[in-house]
Amino acid sequence: MLTAVVLLAACVLVATVAIQTILGRTPWLDYRVAADAVHATSWNDLAPLIVGGVAAALGLILLLAAFLPGTPTVLPLENGEATIDSGASRRSYRSTLRAAATSVDGVSGATVSLGRRKVAAVVRTDRTTTDGLADAVRASLNHRLDEISPSTRPDLKVKIKAARSAS
Repeated sequence: MLTAVVLLAACVLVATVAIQTILGRTPWLDYRVAADAVHATSWNDLAPLIVGGVAAALGLILLLAAFLPGTPTVLPLENGEATIDSGASRRSYRSTLRAAATSVDGVSGATVSLGRRKVAAVVRTDRTTTDGLADAVRASLNHRLDEISPSTRPDLKVKIKAARSAS
């Protein structure tokens, strides 16, 4: 993604300068000024060293950004003995877990976030006492995870937010 954005920005700059030159306008980057500056610079000067170092560092950053894996779009599910690979999108995975959390009696709303190895659920309730609610939500989420059967089972973290506190 980062590599694509940098290449897109460079292409937009080149296209803008080319269009300005074709239309007879003063371009943002003047070729003659850049060429004169480059021709007047020696390889032993500090400027080529700095520009080369920045270009090499930017190249390494873009190379790492291109090769390192990002957040998976589809989460793998357990195959059992089937030969077909299957998966669930992050959105459907999150929404089915949110539905499981909100189906618990006393829960007025839930927000579920997915990490690499962890599912965090923040549950809102109108109850004044929240005793046992976190365990009930955790049990509901565990039951839904049993139904989904992900290839790697995430750790569950449940946080309860009560609208009113007990007095």
